[in-house]
Amino acid sequence: MLSIPLPGQAPLELHHLVLDFNGTLALRGAVVDGASERCHKLSQQLQLHCVTGDTYGTAKDALEGLPISLHVLPPTGQSLAKRDFVTQLKGGVCAVGNGWNDRLMLAEADLSLAVMMSEGAASATLMAANVTFTSILDALDALSIPERMIALLRD
Repeated sequence: MLSIPLPGQAPLELHHLVLDFNGTLALRGAVVDGASERCHKLSQQLQLHCVTGDTYGTAKDALEGLPISLHVLPPTGQSLAKRDFVTQLKGGVCAVGNGWNDRLMLAEADLSLAVMMSEGAASATLMAANVTFTSILDALDALSIPERMIALLRD
């Protein structure tokens, strides 16, 4: 479990990290350099999941050896499927995404992070997020260093 003590609020207790793949954890089908190490570190406190439409068909190979359970979705209904995936998880959930099909997942999560890297981000997804980052590395680092989240989310 990852606990983030937020001043003036109950601590945010997270058990799961749900990641979109393309545009979030990966760019053009390849995991962003440096993300693997961060995922290994976070897996000591959180269960990691990747929920993706797998646009490039590379997610399985790209996540090989990482402590992330992969859930590949059918080509249609992905927004609802991602939301439903987050809903069925027990315990606190942090979701990270960038695309239109991530907006409902982020709205449902206890903590939602949007990333806007070179592939862009859907404006509805940015609006559904608690916090937005310009790289997945910064988002993962913010989870690893709770003081960063405290500074962003304090009341």
